[in-house]
Amino acid sequence: MVASAFLPELWTEILIPVCAVVGIAFSLFQWFIVSRVRVSSDQSPSSSSSGGSKNGYGDSLIEEEEGVNDQSVVAKCAEIQTAISEGATSFLFTEYRYVGVFMVIFAAIIFVFLGSVEGFSTKNKPCTYDDTKTCKPALATAAFSTIAFVLGAVTSVLSGFLGMKIATYANARTTLEARKGVGKAFIVAFRSGAVMGFLLAASGLLVLYITINVFKIYYGDDWEGLFEAITGYGLGGSSMALFGRVGGGIYTKAADVGADLVGKIERNIPEDDPRNPAVIADNVGDNVGDIAGMGSDLFGSYAEASCAALVVASISSFGINHDFTAMCYPLLISSMGILVCLITTLFATDFFEIKAVKEIEPALKNQLIISTVIMTVGIAVVSYVGLPSSFTIFNFGAQKVVKNWQLFLCVCVGLWAGLIIGFVTEYYTSNAYSPVQDVADSCRTGAATNVIFGLALGYKSVIIPIFAIAVSIFVSFSFAAMYGVAVAALGMLSTIATGLAIDAYGPISDNAGGIAEMAGMSHRIRERTDALDAAGNTTAAIGKGFAIGSAALVSLALFGAFVSRAGVHTVDVLTPKVIIGLLVGAMLPYWFSAMTMKSVGSAALKMVEEVRRQFNTIPGLMEGTAKPDYATCVKISTDASIKEMIPPGCLVMLTPLIVGFFFGVETLSGVLAGSLVSGVQIAISASNTGGAWDNAKKYIEAGVSEHAKSLGPKGSEPHKAAVIGDTIGDPLKDTSGPSLNILIKLMAVESLVFAPFFATHGGILFKYL
Repeated sequence: MVASAFLPELWTEILIPVCAVVGIAFSLFQWFIVSRVRVSSDQSPSSSSSGGSKNGYGDSLIEEEEGVNDQSVVAKCAEIQTAISEGATSFLFTEYRYVGVFMVIFAAIIFVFLGSVEGFSTKNKPCTYDDTKTCKPALATAAFSTIAFVLGAVTSVLSGFLGMKIATYANARTTLEARKGVGKAFIVAFRSGAVMGFLLAASGLLVLYITINVFKIYYGDDWEGLFEAITGYGLGGSSMALFGRVGGGIYTKAADVGADLVGKIERNIPEDDPRNPAVIADNVGDNVGDIAGMGSDLFGSYAEASCAALVVASISSFGINHDFTAMCYPLLISSMGILVCLITTLFATDFFEIKAVKEIEPALKNQLIISTVIMTVGIAVVSYVGLPSSFTIFNFGAQKVVKNWQLFLCVCVGLWAGLIIGFVTEYYTSNAYSPVQDVADSCRTGAATNVIFGLALGYKSVIIPIFAIAVSIFVSFSFAAMYGVAVAALGMLSTIATGLAIDAYGPISDNAGGIAEMAGMSHRIRERTDALDAAGNTTAAIGKGFAIGSAALVSLALFGAFVSRAGVHTVDVLTPKVIIGLLVGAMLPYWFSAMTMKSVGSAALKMVEEVRRQFNTIPGLMEGTAKPDYATCVKISTDASIKEMIPPGCLVMLTPLIVGFFFGVETLSGVLAGSLVSGVQIAISASNTGGAWDNAKKYIEAGVSEHAKSLGPKGSEPHKAAVIGDTIGDPLKDTSGPSLNILIKLMAVESLVFAPFFATHGGILFKYL
């Protein structure tokens, strides 16, 4: 008899929901503090109730020093904030209507395909991994997988929507606080990011935990069937994330490219100038792409990593012996992560105060370091109390003996690999280091050399992250087979609340700068919001690095679970069935990227034509005496993104179904492996190339060093070359790159959910050839 975990089952059942509730309570507390910054003309922020100098209540304002009418500035900010919030809400509701139709259709497909495995029989069947025991019928798995899919989809959609509402609530407040100092603005932006981070991490954990316990009422001792059904949760989360990332990415980049090409290059007006007709669409895009899309994406990663670990654990000694505490080890890691991130957040908001621009980026980087260090201790505690000293893990048909310290190392390897990927990403995308400065310097000779240098930087930035992922896979697989890889992915995602807070901080700061420009606020305020935004750009790139790295580990773990469930004993690359799958799988990320890039290009084309038309036909627009037609540009972005998100979404969702049904599980194994290998490389290089071009442009615009001053000012030839590079990089870093990590995860989790169907009815072409 294998020993059980040190932590009693009752304590596990209490601790997990309590940690989730604490996370939700903390996010609401942060929201309450942010809400104390007033955005209404009846009461200026300087007359708010005093709450101590740390939170900036009662501090003097730049406007008072410069004699600007404070009331009109606040009213203008409120008006712009409302326009951005309404635009983002309207777009997401339109997107969710289409996505809702897809959700219903796909839920029906899951039920029909999985129900047909045993001919819709309601009789119990022999278990897949132990035929001496009986498990619940396939029809039950079909029904519960469908329910889990809908729950995952709804949670993912809510995660994205709530994130967007929080960001649009906080943007004008960040602008108004910037009048008191860069530290005050930073705290508002970061607290708002923390609201989203904790709300998403805690609600994802809570919904998954409740779902497991409700399903357990029916399944009883059949944990194999229970956790097979739970995989639908990951599929629902990721399928919604795909449409959120692609649709939001096309929206934001169509507006951004249109606004930059006409505004900055042709008309030589500043970024976010209110005369630019595409400026509201651009700011709306930051919220629907970078916030709503990213929230759904990271929720999907978390849900899939948990599902992959739970599926493997259910057929290991944890599941066989019905050790609930050890079974919930992935959820205990996430629970500890919420508590660790809570402590880490206090370092940025309460323990230390930012007083200068140069302190912003180190404060955000310290968040990653502090959370990783504390989480390492947290994982040691969870591994000691939540796992037996020795247990067995399912390893492709055999049971491998594993010690609890080995599983601790698996999680830690993932956690620290995430930090390494984050810092390598920062090195290649921050304008504080030589790679981006070299890209900026290449703008002296025009846009062509800037593009060449930027592409080279992106390709080079792949090297170290791939080695980090490779080492993680080798170490975790050696210790604990595919379960080790799944918990390594969870290790990388364990500090998701802090990662999301840092990630959401960027678009909030970007919007704050846009509002400052449109409201006609002081140049000194714009400098402060630009400093916040520049740091946010780098942290957004770090967030994308985390998402891609965790996606690689998650999809490999899901791939292992799929191969086991589908009864594939070895994936032999020398057999023709597998090699054709590998080739097609490696091609899919290119096909997907081509679709998304072209979608942004065609939408941007319409946007450029519309912005040019307005500048040419509206009298007084350039002089600032007439208002542009913002609504038409918002409509162009909305229509284009809704229409263009469907083909890439269908490519990803239909590929596993077509390959599995017609060519069988061996070819599908090849497709999954091929898409993982090529997708990760393209995603990292695309994200980092775009990030580097963006920050090279900002390096020239800021003109902080002598080198930067020699390339500027705004409007100079090197600056125009940098803007072109930034414009090319926009769809790379915000549409194609981030969407690719969803592609590799989603195909893997979809294959796992449909594995029983493919194993029974798949490969019909090879059966008759």
